[in-house]
Amino acid sequence: MFARENITFDPIALPDRADMTDAEILAQAQSFHGKMLKRHTVRDFSDRPVDRAVIEECIRTAGTAPSGANHQPWHFVAISDPMFKKRIRDASEEEERRFYEGGAGDEWLKALEPIGTNDNKPHLEDAPWLIVIFAQRWGHFDDGTRYKNYYVPESVGIATGFLLAALHHAGLTSLTHTPNPMKFLNDMLGRPQSEKPVMILAVGHPAADATIPRVAKIKKPLSEILTVSE
Repeated sequence: MFARENITFDPIALPDRADMTDAEILAQAQSFHGKMLKRHTVRDFSDRPVDRAVIEECIRTAGTAPSGANHQPWHFVAISDPMFKKRIRDASEEEERRFYEGGAGDEWLKALEPIGTNDNKPHLEDAPWLIVIFAQRWGHFDDGTRYKNYYVPESVGIATGFLLAALHHAGLTSLTHTPNPMKFLNDMLGRPQSEKPVMILAVGHPAADATIPRVAKIKKPLSEILTVSE
């Protein structure tokens, strides 16, 4: 895709255009909001399998996200192998123990109390899939020369949002997990040093007795997150 001869501006007509009335547009916005209200972060997964094709389609959706200079500076590693999931859990829990034993600081740990988290991460093995998201600091042209990626954190953040929405739309639940540091994932998963692991998503179906923290249902009202100037 990234060949030097392709670095030219070549505009084409907009291929996909929404053709809806104002009322239909509002209805679509309200419908999507209603759908996303039902998305919950879940730590308790059932053993019901998830077909690889579903994961691939959701990651395909993530790959449509906008990015700086259209460089698409992301890579996703999807893992169902129990051995790899156990290795990731073991390494993550090692980092989490340091975090909860003082590395985080009292204020951060206090903020986490209503969420009910600790250094025990069984979901990393229980979930049928883990998706590790890498941010690519730079890439390479087809001739092997290196080029810089731009707005990498922003671009990867948008793609991750697309992925979370796609997984929820497909009827799956997920958990965002960010052990710090995560450099062990590069060696474990064979990713180059140009990539930085930024998140692990545990993905699957919720267990029959799955719970969520009550505080997770408290969202800021629109009046606190929106300012309108018109």
